[in-house]
Amino acid sequence: MSLEQELFQRSGSQCELCASKEDLHIFEVPDSPADADKHILICGTCKEQIEDPEKVEPNHWRCLNDSMWSTVPAVQVMAWRMLNRLKAEGWPQDLLEMMYMEEQQLEWAKAGQNAGESTGGVVHKDSNGATIEAGDTVVLIKDLPVKGSSLVAKRGTAIKRVSLVHDNPEQIEGKVEGQQIVILTKFVKKV
Repeated sequence: MSLEQELFQRSGSQCELCASKEDLHIFEVPDSPADADKHILICGTCKEQIEDPEKVEPNHWRCLNDSMWSTVPAVQVMAWRMLNRLKAEGWPQDLLEMMYMEEQQLEWAKAGQNAGESTGGVVHKDSNGATIEAGDTVVLIKDLPVKGSSLVAKRGTAIKRVSLVHDNPEQIEGKVEGQQIVILTKFVKKV
């Protein structure tokens, strides 16, 4: 049986990441160990977004909620890598926390990250210079009036599960008293 036939049979003739049945391609997972089954079947949309980070549409990747549970190690690796690439969105952090991978697959997945597959370049730092990541908890270090509201976010308020502003390393988002606000990183301390 050819590789293509094996992949179509294993996947049920659909993308192993998003379940699309159109425009399917054999994809070799980058930075794969020599002994690994490193090929997966993916659609043209997934392939384009994996290969060109500028074209990534975060909502397309909500499909990883299902595919991250695949029993195929190469599919798990690509799901983990894409969730890490999208961590700043907030929701991928939740999936990463739920995801279970064998140590060997996790090392394989991280090998692609180390090769610079996805960091995005924008680094968010708190008032002490600690790196803030999506999903972290921060504490306000001063009282902050919230623009467009009578709310004042008090010093010492903990803001859980922050999300990052992609194009601005000085801004994060979080909820204070049920209201989603943008906060300058210089006014927070990571917990």
